[in-house]
Amino acid sequence: MSLFLTGATGFLGSYLAAELLANSPDSLHLLVRSRSVEEAEHRLWRALQLHMDFETFWEHRKRRIEIHLGDICQPGLGLTANSRERLLDSVDSILHAAASLNRKSEEACANANVKGTFEVAQFARDLQSRRAIRRFSLVSTVAVSGRRNHESVAEDTAIRGNLPDIDCYGRSKKISEFLASRMLEGVPLTIFRPSAIIGDSRFSQTTQFDMVRAFAWLERFRILPLDPTWRIDIVPADFVSRAIVRIHRKEKPSHGIYHLSAGAGSVDYRGIADCLTRGKRKKIFAPSLCGLFMACCDRMAKSHLKWSAARAAVLVQVFRPHLLGDTVFDNTRIVQELGERPTAFTAYAPGLLRFACEHKFKYPHLSFPDQGLRKGVA
Repeated sequence: MSLFLTGATGFLGSYLAAELLANSPDSLHLLVRSRSVEEAEHRLWRALQLHMDFETFWEHRKRRIEIHLGDICQPGLGLTANSRERLLDSVDSILHAAASLNRKSEEACANANVKGTFEVAQFARDLQSRRAIRRFSLVSTVAVSGRRNHESVAEDTAIRGNLPDIDCYGRSKKISEFLASRMLEGVPLTIFRPSAIIGDSRFSQTTQFDMVRAFAWLERFRILPLDPTWRIDIVPADFVSRAIVRIHRKEKPSHGIYHLSAGAGSVDYRGIADCLTRGKRKKIFAPSLCGLFMACCDRMAKSHLKWSAARAAVLVQVFRPHLLGDTVFDNTRIVQELGERPTAFTAYAPGLLRFACEHKFKYPHLSFPDQGLRKGVA
């Protein structure tokens, strides 16, 4: 089998590529936005070194990874004629994970998430005219459900027209789901909606720090302007990637849409505070201060962004709907299909936060070896 994957240089995309390389025999055709194949290799190594050493990466690169230079926002995915023909002759399934997570830019979300999905779906239609596509998988988000409060949301009732959008990101992904479903009639389509993806349940390292930084900032406060019973639906990246790959490779999944979430297993803020403050003073919860706290975050977010507190305030501001909604997303479908539940955030959060703080919210990336070292690996 041969699979076309977009977004492999992103956080979740790197997990999907690593999972496919480790647990499937598929050859991978990767669309990478770069000026040259060499630059694309550098970008891939930077993304995949969280998951493997260079020797393993280079072996996969030689035997199973084919790079196609392009851009989902460009007509025809920006592919050359040769790359396009190579893909049309080789690919039998598509996993579209590339996206913009910029929750403050309408333009970025419209270009990457709406136009990008249109271009990938158009390519799928062209492929379908040549041969049957085994599956088209679209990575979406639970944010398509709009602004919810104190709910447990199921897949089939997530999108309701009378609810305001959570942000431009959620709105763009809702449109992308609609586009894919309308453009790909007759193509086996599976939509995956992850909740907040934070960290990895197997190890403390991460390359994605946005919400981790927000939690680290809140962890410093003795008094938290939150209700201790509010839940936040957090899922580790390794569960999300494992679920997507297994369902994508199934001949006949049981459903067309899956929430990849913690669901009823979501932890509340008291549980999170207890796991992050072991051996320290207990937190005091004061939900009555929530409005004042958020107003302060709004003011701080407008201050000079070189201040670490200002950057953290921006993140709290961006993720406000997720932090305050007390909403979870039913994961019964994926749990039944996989026979496993995601690891609870509290089980791995202390190590994740410790790693993030020790490395000042930056992953210690390794450089790409020079040609002589690469020959030694061969």
